[in-house]
Amino acid sequence: MAGTAGTPGTPRVLRAMNDRAALDLLLEHGQLSRTRIGKLTGLSKPTASQLLARLEAAGLVLATGTTEGRPGPSAQLYEVNPAAGHAAGLDVTPQRILAAVADITGRTVGRHELPTPGRRTGTPVVQQVTDALDGAVKAAGLARDDIHRLVIGTPGAFDPATGRLRYASHLPGWHSPTLLNELAAALPMPFEYENDVNLVALAEQRLGAARGHTDFVLLWNEEGLGAALVLGGRLHRGWTGGAGEVGFLPVPGTPLVRQVTKANSGGYQELAGSQAVPRLAAELGIEDIPQGPYAEAAAELLARAARSDDDAHRRLLGTYATRLATGLASLVSVLDPELVVLSGASLTSGGEPLRALVQAELEELAASRPRLVVGDVREHPVLRGALESALATTRDEVFDTSR
Repeated sequence: MAGTAGTPGTPRVLRAMNDRAALDLLLEHGQLSRTRIGKLTGLSKPTASQLLARLEAAGLVLATGTTEGRPGPSAQLYEVNPAAGHAAGLDVTPQRILAAVADITGRTVGRHELPTPGRRTGTPVVQQVTDALDGAVKAAGLARDDIHRLVIGTPGAFDPATGRLRYASHLPGWHSPTLLNELAAALPMPFEYENDVNLVALAEQRLGAARGHTDFVLLWNEEGLGAALVLGGRLHRGWTGGAGEVGFLPVPGTPLVRQVTKANSGGYQELAGSQAVPRLAAELGIEDIPQGPYAEAAAELLARAARSDDDAHRRLLGTYATRLATGLASLVSVLDPELVVLSGASLTSGGEPLRALVQAELEELAASRPRLVVGDVREHPVLRGALESALATTRDEVFDTSR
């Protein structure tokens, strides 16, 4: 740890490194005593005491009680001050904007959902964003100025060369080349945007099935089929932000889709997207096919198939697994990832039975054989990823005691 013999740097830098190490331990473990922090960091008791006094004076930690029920004298416990900073995230779909605020420990303290039904809501996008954010901020009992950073997750990606949103023609109102400048003028805090599936991968890497992994692919399937690529621990976004838009991938089993951006679809989307599941179920003679949004219908059908023993449902799960593996084979052949995470309701609903079938099929279709797992982050994973992204930068800024 920082502060051991031979570590280069000025006393101020070393103190800041020790401070950050202690704060990260408190985030990970919750309440800790001075003695425990000293043992985990390798710092002496006097140094740990000075560190905690410094962080308490800076408003970064709180003394929250004492140990009880243990032999010997009770010890003071410390935790990160939740009010030291706040961050916000937005999950944008054609139907709604879901906003949330988290304190610096990661706990969600306010949430607001703003419906945006129809192709034209009559409300400009900038106002939709600020209304959604303000709703979450109000629910948290805060003011806009209390938010250090905002991350906005959308389908597609903003092209860094043109500033336009690409690969998401189904998101009305978000395609103005001046939108990012308008948002910057309207928002009082720094903000970033990120592809929604990339944010799910970030959530899984920090909190879920991809923890500890630096090379993995996340395959997502709800309203659209997409992927996130994490290579060497970093998201790979591509030249125009379109890396991972695998729904456009030409695959065997479907006719070639031309002018894919106008169609907002492609071969892999047509073969294995959520909309294909109800059609496949009907072809296999399955009755009582759910009505309503196809992503919800697909999730219900695959969940039913995963726990059913009848022949039609077994064929549905097996055929769909082959379709998924057909596109995945191209991805893993090019990227050779350590891990593939299956995420989104249309994949997680199939659970272990679907995962096992896709794994077996992939081993037949690709020379590379990554391990497949089902994603762990199920509740609003795009929003959780947006909050985690915003919190990472917020913590770096708030916890920097070297200034």
